[in-house]
Amino acid sequence: MELLYKLERFEGPLDLLLHLIEKNKVNIYDIPIAEITDQYMDYVNHMEERDLDVVSEFLVMAATLLDIKARMLLPKEETPEEEEEDPRAELVARLLEYKTFRLMSSELKDMELDADKLFYREPSIPREVAQYEQPVDLDSLLSGITLLDLQRVFEAVMKRQQDKIDPIRSRFGTIKKEPVSLEETISQVLEYARAHKKFSFRQMLEKKHDRNAVVVTFLALLELMKVGKIHLTQEHPFEDMRIETMEMEAPGTEHTKETRAETGQEDSGPAEESFDGTGEENG
Repeated sequence: MELLYKLERFEGPLDLLLHLIEKNKVNIYDIPIAEITDQYMDYVNHMEERDLDVVSEFLVMAATLLDIKARMLLPKEETPEEEEEDPRAELVARLLEYKTFRLMSSELKDMELDADKLFYREPSIPREVAQYEQPVDLDSLLSGITLLDLQRVFEAVMKRQQDKIDPIRSRFGTIKKEPVSLEETISQVLEYARAHKKFSFRQMLEKKHDRNAVVVTFLALLELMKVGKIHLTQEHPFEDMRIETMEMEAPGTEHTKETRAETGQEDSGPAEESFDGTGEENG
């Protein structure tokens, strides 16, 4: 008596292979490849499927099984240094992955069947309130409304939803960064250097938080060092840089100090001042 197999029973070659493994109750990590291959080939030979794409998938798996079977029949080379890889390892990994997805599919199917058994009550207005509820005429309510109006309403709703998600950021508008000029920054750094003589890079940037401004300030220092206006020193990588001006005091500085001494004003010193990128000194 000839046995006929129905392809609809299996969703693909991995499904058939997993079925044969479970049917023979063998360990998936130690597949008897010769026995499983014979059963698989017997199924392929009796397939009634005529779709070439479907048949080709089963034939590819059949070729893979025959390749693994042939590799396992070959004599093993004695290589004590390196452990020989099991020819079945890749197939086992594919089967385990397929089995995981099949179990997940089964769970989702059960959840779908359980959901079909539930009935949800439509929202209703209590009778005590219904008598005060005015009937809504949708035709008159929506008359004159265009697609552009609907788009504006949709954008407004999405904006309110975004404000709920991020209430802090939604309070602020778009902040545009002001362009930082290298030429202006060079002048500001030079003015700061003339006033402070010796200072550190971090001290100069104490109140500067904009990344672009910090980068431009560093470039300004390099330009001033290149032309011999300042001198930079750094003992170790990533440490703070010490900066020293190579110029004399700017005209009028001596007069300013004498004026302060006569009026009794004290010089707070450069250590308490910082460069904020605006060309002004902050105490």
